[in-house]
Amino acid sequence: MNQIEQMPVFDRDLIRRFDVSGPRYTSYPTADRFNEGFGRTDFARHLGLRAQGGLMKPLSLYFHIPFCDTVCFYCACNKIVTKDRSRAERYLQYLDKEMGLVAAQLAGSRLVSQMHWGGGTPTFLSDSEIRELFRAIRSHFTLTEGGEYSIEVDPRRVSAETVALLGAEGFNRMSVGVQDFDPVVQAAVNRIQSVDETASVINAARANGFRSVSIDLIYGLPFQSVERVSRTLDTVLSLSPDRLALYNYAHLPTRFMPQRRINAADLPSADQKLEILGMAIDKLTRAGYVFIGMDHFAKPDDEMAVAQRNGRLYRNFQGYSTHSDCDLLGFGVSSIGKVGSAYIQSAKTLEDYYASIDRDELPVVRGYEMSFDDQLRYAVIQSLMCHFEIDFGAFEQGWGIKFSDYFAQELEALRGHERDGLCTVTPHGVEVSVPGRMLARVLAMVFDAHLRSDREVVRYSKVI
Repeated sequence: MNQIEQMPVFDRDLIRRFDVSGPRYTSYPTADRFNEGFGRTDFARHLGLRAQGGLMKPLSLYFHIPFCDTVCFYCACNKIVTKDRSRAERYLQYLDKEMGLVAAQLAGSRLVSQMHWGGGTPTFLSDSEIRELFRAIRSHFTLTEGGEYSIEVDPRRVSAETVALLGAEGFNRMSVGVQDFDPVVQAAVNRIQSVDETASVINAARANGFRSVSIDLIYGLPFQSVERVSRTLDTVLSLSPDRLALYNYAHLPTRFMPQRRINAADLPSADQKLEILGMAIDKLTRAGYVFIGMDHFAKPDDEMAVAQRNGRLYRNFQGYSTHSDCDLLGFGVSSIGKVGSAYIQSAKTLEDYYASIDRDELPVVRGYEMSFDDQLRYAVIQSLMCHFEIDFGAFEQGWGIKFSDYFAQELEALRGHERDGLCTVTPHGVEVSVPGRMLARVLAMVFDAHLRSDREVVRYSKVI
């Protein structure tokens, strides 16, 4: 067995000791470090630099569809709850215009090898609107054969006919929101969803050429217990998803208004959450799923597991990805992109987003230009989060540094974590222990130069 596919070890005492708050490292620096000093002219400059040196990176496109017709109480996404379906038509017109503004500044190839529609609820769009958005995308970019094209789907809001349309237009991966099948839990979070409608969507995806279907679950929701989540997992395993994400619910009602509808007294305790997590990891790995990292599992033959074995796994704003060499263009309200060494975030409200585009301006409100140090630390954190190791020689050759000198302070901190059993530090590199893989974020935080004090990490979710 490939070493990276060893069964994960759920060390309850180790997890209790290191269950601190910390970033998820879908970027580095993390989005809370973006600043308003970076604006649309900076973004345009980086778009123009794409072809410099002949790099000609392929593109990854992200489209944020913010609309939902009901609110799930646990949700922390940027969304607009509305029953008015006509609002999507106007939004698509602005997406088309935004793509035109970006494409006009974009140097180099417009070849796209990865695309993701997220939300909100992307399937809030009607079938005709899905066709219209694809038409607009293809008028500005070229979707390559064999690319990775994924969409988040709410099974309560999509028919088998719509799934067939999604496949015909080019989607080949689907993320299906479930969270929990228990009716008591569903009622508590305002998401009533049957097994039959979920299975219908998954079956339709497989019948229409989708190469990978992922199911999203959440642990830590009100009224959850080991027994209830175990029954949900049994049902999920009967659906045989290619990938599975098991997210930790972070109850932050002061930041996310829908969560105020959840009674904190109904949430499982920290010990109960650990019991649920331990049971889930055991059940999933015994069923043959590979622990990818953080909260993701995949079948051994899924492209995500293959990418990890081959050292090609990557982490970005959509989570783990098999495409590491792309410039990411984000479209729509609050979307985030990364072009070259720059992060870019769009306006967070529809009003501001529309106003910028009406002025023929890129809707950038903030961003971040990475220094050499940021880019180096980004690469180190990627290696820890995706591959559970750091090869000093590879970094010294690729970055022109002496690792032990450049990161002397960090290596000293890692030696403390080595005594705790999280990793092994040798003259040649760092290897995360099998029990430590559940806590890779803790090791990544050692290399985060932007974490200024313990007081600041409380705004992040818990590591477990």
